[in-house]
Amino acid sequence: MPLVGTDQIVGPARAAGRGVGAFNVIHLEHAEALVEGASAAGAPVILQISENCVRYHGALEPIAVATLAVARSADVPVAVHLDHAESVDLVYEAVRLGFSSVMYDGSTLDYTENVARTKEVAEHCHRAGVWVEAELGEVGGKDGVHAPGVRTNPGEAVEFVEATGVDALAVAVGSSHAMLTRDASLDFALIAALRAAVPVPLVLHGSSGVADPDLAEAVRSGMAKVNIATQLSKVFTEAVRAYLAANSTTVDSRKYIAAGRAAVSKEAARLLEVLGAR
Repeated sequence: MPLVGTDQIVGPARAAGRGVGAFNVIHLEHAEALVEGASAAGAPVILQISENCVRYHGALEPIAVATLAVARSADVPVAVHLDHAESVDLVYEAVRLGFSSVMYDGSTLDYTENVARTKEVAEHCHRAGVWVEAELGEVGGKDGVHAPGVRTNPGEAVEFVEATGVDALAVAVGSSHAMLTRDASLDFALIAALRAAVPVPLVLHGSSGVADPDLAEAVRSGMAKVNIATQLSKVFTEAVRAYLAANSTTVDSRKYIAAGRAAVSKEAARLLEVLGAR
């Protein structure tokens, strides 16, 4: 099945009340595992490459080309998305490489500058037929923010979408990036209010810190795209540690990385079931 547009996955899911899993790629084995898990679940998936991932690899193109190739070989719909890009140049490179969508993150800017830069990015991407996500409110994670004062305001969210022309909006509703525990407290009433007010799909960032029942409730309340990274890195690392503990003389990295890849595949399939992605 060919690589698809992110709108072809998220739009129908939003209309049907389903959640779309958007899972982060760290290296090639993650991309392979995520597609394998989506195939096992019989559900579409979005493969995300973050700006942090690009820094790790030293450049976007190598990991992007590999991920796009894995996506094109899938037997379920797969989109490839640039996640949390603060660099406009990186966004434009992703567009040139053939990404399905991008997320321009201007959330650390003041509101006026965020609107202006996001609008410029959206116009450029739309000329290339690329779907654009933006963020309003502070999801947190660098400093563990959960305070109500940084939550996304529905009225401001409507104004932001209208002013920028973005296709999806990441909102702050109580989750936080890079959580190792799954005890974030989501504001489901705020999610529902945002869903009723905002005309584009809503995106939940920091979803690794959200327990399974709350992930399902977030989708029912109005979240369409659910980003998960840390939880998948956790299961990968746990599987590698367990393999090496049981096989202390192993030096072939393929053997223990394969264990991590299998764990990610299984967890991706499970999470897609939790999100009702089929």
